[in-house]
Amino acid sequence: MSATTSADGGAALPAIGRKRLFAVLGGLYLAQSIPSYLFVAALPPILREVGVSRTAIGSMSILLLPLVIKFIWAPWVDRIRPFARAHRAGWVVITQIGVIAAILALIAVGPTQVGWIIAIGFVASLLISTQDIATDGYAAKYLPEADRPIGNAIQGGSIAFGVVIGGTLGLVLYAQIGWTGMLLVIAALSLLPLIAAAMMRESDPVPAPHAPRPSIRAFLKRPEARQILWIALIYRASEGLVKAMEGAYLVDAGVPLTQIGYLSGLSATTAGLGGSILAAWMVKTRGLGFVLALLGGLRTLCFLLFAGHALGVVSGAWPLFGAAGFQTLIRYMEIVALYSLFMAVTTSDQPGTDFTILACAQLLVYLGGSMMAGKLADTLGYGWLFSIATAISAVAVLATVRMLAATASGRKAEA
Repeated sequence: MSATTSADGGAALPAIGRKRLFAVLGGLYLAQSIPSYLFVAALPPILREVGVSRTAIGSMSILLLPLVIKFIWAPWVDRIRPFARAHRAGWVVITQIGVIAAILALIAVGPTQVGWIIAIGFVASLLISTQDIATDGYAAKYLPEADRPIGNAIQGGSIAFGVVIGGTLGLVLYAQIGWTGMLLVIAALSLLPLIAAAMMRESDPVPAPHAPRPSIRAFLKRPEARQILWIALIYRASEGLVKAMEGAYLVDAGVPLTQIGYLSGLSATTAGLGGSILAAWMVKTRGLGFVLALLGGLRTLCFLLFAGHALGVVSGAWPLFGAAGFQTLIRYMEIVALYSLFMAVTTSDQPGTDFTILACAQLLVYLGGSMMAGKLADTLGYGWLFSIATAISAVAVLATVRMLAATASGRKAEA
């Protein structure tokens, strides 16, 4: 039975297990997406409806902090095996059980207790972040180079279903059966993806006593890794400003919660499935530079439309729905392009650490914008908030294009 190898020569899964690998990745990414979008997609509109301030809602962006700093403990996830025969699978099982317990703990809190919601959500975010290190490390280690766009498209599709279950279904359930019923159903559905953990197959050898340990320093020593790190830091610098206030703006614009839920669900399903497949095809045929430039430009136009609507230049609900839906499409396509770029510089010795550093970098600026979004909206208004995001997005796209061109030129010169 032949075996594939990763780009840097590390061992990968047997070729016969390719479809199994895709199925496992789909389940693993769904496992972390359901609770994630309960917190970031369903809860903010619910809190706004019960009278929570926009500033308080914006402060919920602190839940993204573990996703930004998880690179600190990523080397330990690469090093430690929770169970003798289950390295990354062990991490998935332990963290998912903890996340389900956190969802159930929200039942005793209620939708108006923002402080408790943030505290419980922070614990859940720590667990989800640790699970993400294990899942991304598994994907980066075992996906052959040619299958990386496909693997990341599967991730995008799984996230889409996570939005539908944790976000859309969460909002609909809340409207129909209330807070407790919604949380019980979401917790029950979060059990199902654990089947993927049982299907995981790993070939990680037990490291030798004096073998180099996974570390952040090992990543930073590599010039090609540092080049991609800069791109990760600037490309998504504007998105947090818009995403953190998107749900609140729709509520304040008079859109009912049910319509917001269906809008997010429909756009997520269409974008997550179709957009991820389209992005995978574009990456393989047109290259990462072209795809990132195109998506960044379209994202800037969506932000401009939001600004125009908030300033009264554009009227009506349908332009707003179109911008929100198309923006969702862009985000899912970005996942495929950016994560394929990140996987290109991971090593088999520390795949979770390498990928996590880059994923944290692109979330760092996203978190900064998200945390400022509510205050800016309260102080300056939605129009100025979305206008600032539009300008930042345009500058970031131009900078990214120039850096990718410089990187390509440097590689040609070395060749």
